[in-house]
Formats: sequence, structure tokens, C-alpha cells
Amino acid sequence: MSEHKSATELLHGVLAVIPDGKKVAELFAEDGALELPYLHSFGMETRYEGHDAIAAFYVGLTNLYPDFAFKPDDTTVIIETPEKVAAEYVAHTTSAATGRRVHLLFPAVLVAENGKIKLLREAVNVLASAQAIFDGGAKDLPDPEAEIHSYKPE
Repeated sequence: MSEHKSATELLHGVLAVIPDGKKVAELFAEDGALELPYLHSFGMETRYEGHDAIAAFYVGLTNLYPDFAFKPDDTTVIIETPEKVAAEYVAHTTSAATGRRVHLLFPAVLVAENGKIKLLREAVNVLASAQAIFDGGAKDLPDPEAEIHSYKPE
């Protein structure tokens, strides 16, 4: 009987294959999910559940940042148990739209179940992303409404 991969092993595995959506999705459980709650600030989906949705997310990501990747030296594990890991990792990448170089820090939590990723929840600085992606940087974001949510309200 083979031993299940720990949460930390799965984290390192997924970071090694990003942005290949198909390879990333294979590391997730069938009902596994990728969550990036702060993408709500861009009007984007915040949860990608199942292999097809997760793989498609990374196709979209490579359209924004063709050289998007993580290096092992840019990963710091903060807390780990066999089923959960909290970590930070950095992507040093270039915006396809503007050619600007951006260094994005991702604090994250990964939950493993039966040797697969059940949940990978990441945060990213959406202001830094806007500065990289939009010609006018943050000035190109939509005007704020009377009530602002940095996450998708339930």
C-alpha cells in the first residue's frame, strides 16, 4: 500500500507544476477547490472547484502572466501538519499586457485529504496585480461603490 502525500509534499508538488493547469488539477481531489478570495476585487470568480475549473484558471493566468512560476527558494513553510500546511511563496513574473515585472507574495493554506489537495486557499495583493496588468495601474480600476467587499459576500 502506498503512503499518501502530506500537505507539504502536495504544496511543493503543485508549486513545481504551476502554471500547467492539467498537472495542477491532477494533484487535487475530484471535488477539490482552489480559492483566491481577493480576486473578487477584480470582479473575478474566487473559487474554482473540480479539475476542469482549476485547469482553466491556470490557462487564464498564463494569458495574464506568460512566465508565471514559483521557485523552491521562494517558498517558506510556516506551519505544517500531515493534513494542513500554511506557507508563503513568491512569483516573479511579467505582465503580458504591460511588460511590467511584478513580485507577488502568496500567503496560502493547503488542506490535504487522502493524498490529494482538498483545498488550496491563496491570497494575493490585488493592488500590485492591478499595477502590473493595467496600463494606468490602479487608476484603471472601476470607481468604488458605496459598500466595498474585499471578498465575495456570501
